[in-house]
Amino acid sequence: MSNGDSALRGATDYANDVDFAGHRIPRLGMGTMALSIEGRPDRDTAIATIHAGLDAGVRYLDTAWSYYLPSAPGADGTGVAGDFGYGEMLVRDALASWDGPRDEVLVATKTGYRRTIDVVAASDGVSDDVSGDGATRDEPGESRQRLQAAGSRYGWMADSRPETMIRDAKESALHLGVDALDLLYSHGPDPDVPYEDQIGALKTLLDEGVIRYAGISRVDNAQIDVARAILGAGLIAVQNQFSPSHPDPESTMAHCAELGLDFVCWSPLGGFLDPFDTHAYDPFHTVAAARGVSYQRVVLAWELTRYDRLFTIPSARNPHEIRDSFAAVDLRLTDEEMATLG
Repeated sequence: MSNGDSALRGATDYANDVDFAGHRIPRLGMGTMALSIEGRPDRDTAIATIHAGLDAGVRYLDTAWSYYLPSAPGADGTGVAGDFGYGEMLVRDALASWDGPRDEVLVATKTGYRRTIDVVAASDGVSDDVSGDGATRDEPGESRQRLQAAGSRYGWMADSRPETMIRDAKESALHLGVDALDLLYSHGPDPDVPYEDQIGALKTLLDEGVIRYAGISRVDNAQIDVARAILGAGLIAVQNQFSPSHPDPESTMAHCAELGLDFVCWSPLGGFLDPFDTHAYDPFHTVAAARGVSYQRVVLAWELTRYDRLFTIPSARNPHEIRDSFAAVDLRLTDEEMATLG
């Protein structure tokens, strides 16, 4: 059995802190997208939610340059200047107003995506540029990949040109009020930019000291290998979707284990923007009912058993949700329960 094989499905001490990006932290962090985009709570509630997570023991906060809500299309459909930086500045202000040990908290952000908003037609109130597969091309100006759920005015646009990634990373440092970013991920591949060039931008940021560590997101195994070849030890993490309803069909987690990379799972509870198979969570509801806890807590505890270098970063919109999620680090699943969960 290889070291990678032994690391998978062998994480029994998941309450223990581990070393990650220069910090020693629990493997359950907090995603902040739900506090920053459509459906977000008011700012005071958002800051109270981050404080609740930190007070519970969260020491990893995950944000992105693109965590904002466009108030108007702007020149290219991605919002106006007053919109940008909302999520990162929310994290900055929450940490500044928290009375705990700020130096213990790892803050990761991402570069290479933007939010979009459609102009609603006055005649019917519905935009006409959303395709049936959830992807559109933006107009006017340069055509770039745009991902958008059917029926939503809001979407995401890839812009991973090296000059954009580098500029946005430097803006992220300003938004967060730091001299250097702890950890920066490439938010996702941009089909209009060679992947080697996107990773080259991360290499430039590492060399210039703008970031301390690099990560990549929404990637397959071939892209992981490209990033590893260019970044070497500067690459420490892969952030991909993983949950009972999104079980990592390309086995990128196993590849990370082989390479000794950390695996960070986004949308660990299925997500809240796109539909998913809710029946995948039926066994978790069964175990949760017997335990008298939430099924979300069971899901997160189960995920922590998948790989001893896996970090899970659930979002929350109120203090109760993040307190419940973080309690997963103390939930020990029995062999019988693990068999039920699969």
